[in-house]
Amino acid sequence: MNIQFRKATDKYFTEKLIRENMGPYYKELRIDWDQDLFDKNWDAFENYILLVDFKPVGVLRLSHDHFAYYIRDLQVDHRWQSKGIGTKAIEYAVEIARNRRFKLLRLRVFRTNPAVSLYERMGFRIRKTEDETHYMERKVC
Repeated sequence: MNIQFRKATDKYFTEKLIRENMGPYYKELRIDWDQDLFDKNWDAFENYILLVDFKPVGVLRLSHDHFAYYIRDLQVDHRWQSKGIGTKAIEYAVEIARNRRFKLLRLRVFRTNPAVSLYERMGFRIRKTEDETHYMERKVC
């Protein structure tokens, strides 16, 4: 399977996929979608589209501060999950962080999200848990 990463320009696809994937968690946790925050972060984050044979199947959104790189969103269309795309996206994020000389890659994930096991397989460890969210990080060597 040929997975490619391109700078995302389709804000609609990104928002739709995030809302579809995260909707059940938001509903369960009674979180409302914040359109203003999404719009603000669209300009602030590095947004990538994940393509398989030139077909959009996911998004990866990154940011950084002085201390670490952050995976802000990693979303794969449900029809393409469990095919190694999430693993490739994490490897891509690690490569970006390493090339920019960061030592840590961090993310947040709802503790009930099955992706926790993927992140743990990829070397992330839980630093802390607050409410329903795990704060995870891994070293970038």
